[in-house]
Amino acid sequence: MTIKLIKQGEEEITINQLIDELKKIPQIAECGAIFAFEGLVRGEEKDLSTHTLNMTTLDYDKSQMELEKLVEDVKDKHQVKEVAVIHYLGKFQPGDPLFLVAVAGAHRQETRAALNEVIERVKYELEFQKEEETNQGNRIIMSGG
Repeated sequence: MTIKLIKQGEEEITINQLIDELKKIPQIAECGAIFAFEGLVRGEEKDLSTHTLNMTTLDYDKSQMELEKLVEDVKDKHQVKEVAVIHYLGKFQPGDPLFLVAVAGAHRQETRAALNEVIERVKYELEFQKEEETNQGNRIIMSGG
């Protein structure tokens, strides 16, 4: 299954491709739900306009391994059939996809819970750094923000 950090320009995977991949798993007949999330670069927030966002990680290999472990933990905890995750790294514009998650499970309750947990844990546990160029200057947001 796809669990990847992708540097900008290396490969482009869409949320629809992740969903299509899940529909091809051997256990699809046991699934009653697929939930997906596509996180975008937000350009406007109150009085703040973001022009570009640069997403990096200090240690690519470590972050990739931590992402894989996190996904396995969530799959085991919620007993879902499969989880696919893409997190892009590089410089992006408002509206660009940044973080994709798709989860296939037997029932909507555990499938939705697994999706939510992946989203929150990736945001708070992996060592990402976002640098935003905004109308109020540059700002850096470390993981957890």
